[in-house]
This record gives sequence, C-alpha cells and structure tokens, in this order.
Amino acid sequence: MAPDSPPWSLTIPSDLRLLALARAFVEAVCQVAGLDERDTHAVVLATDEATNNVMRHAHRERPEAQLQIQCYLNPDQVEIVLHDEGDPFDLASVPHLNPGELRVGGRGVFLMRRLMDEISVEPRGVHGNTLRMVKRLHPVGRA
Repeated sequence: MAPDSPPWSLTIPSDLRLLALARAFVEAVCQVAGLDERDTHAVVLATDEATNNVMRHAHRERPEAQLQIQCYLNPDQVEIVLHDEGDPFDLASVPHLNPGELRVGGRGVFLMRRLMDEISVEPRGVHGNTLRMVKRLHPVGRA
C-alpha cells in the first residue's frame, strides 16, 4: 500500500462484546498488509489492550461513547490510531512496571509499550484522546 493511502477504519460503540470484532478487524488489516505472524500477533494484542482500556476506563459507564480504530499501512510500518471520547489521559503518568512484579491488572500499557515500537497519547479537546501506536516491520529473513 502507498504511504499516503487512506486508513482502514472501524468505529464501534464502547461495548466489551465488540472486542472480538476489533481484534478481527486489525488482524484482517495486518493480513492484507502481509505482516508475518509475529508482527500480526503483536499489533492485534496491543490494539486489543488499548481498546479494552478505552472501553473499561476512558468510557467507563458510557456504552454510547464511540471508539474509532484507524490502521495506516506503510511499506516499513503499521500505525494504529485510536480515537476515544474519554477524559484527557496522560500516558506518562502510567509507571513502567517491573515485569516480575506480582499484581492484578495494570498490564495493558506495559504490553503496548513492549509489543509496539512507538506509543503516544494526545488529548483531543475537553473529551477525547488519540492513542498512536507504531510497529516497524521486519524484512523477511531478519528479526
């Protein structure tokens, strides 16, 4: 796909029952882009964690809130952008966890940071955030 191609896009209400739809959408986009199994798994898992966090935390008890997932395909990377309708979120406020630490929950951002090459969040006015995650692709034969 050309770097300036329009994104693949999915907009869904904030309903946890739709997590499987979001995963299937991102997996299909990764397959169309020709990602290998490892990169596909990383992108799908990171997006699933991000989507889950938006629905559970940013949108809390607002199932009518919309979540948009955009996938930009470039020859050397895949960029996943999530637009939510939650309160402003500061990614820097989430501590970098020790993977050996025993705790329940709180691993979503840790996983996103480990699986993706770049992750950032920008507020979108009073309500809403844009989460951007980038996965650089590995040429065939290289790790």
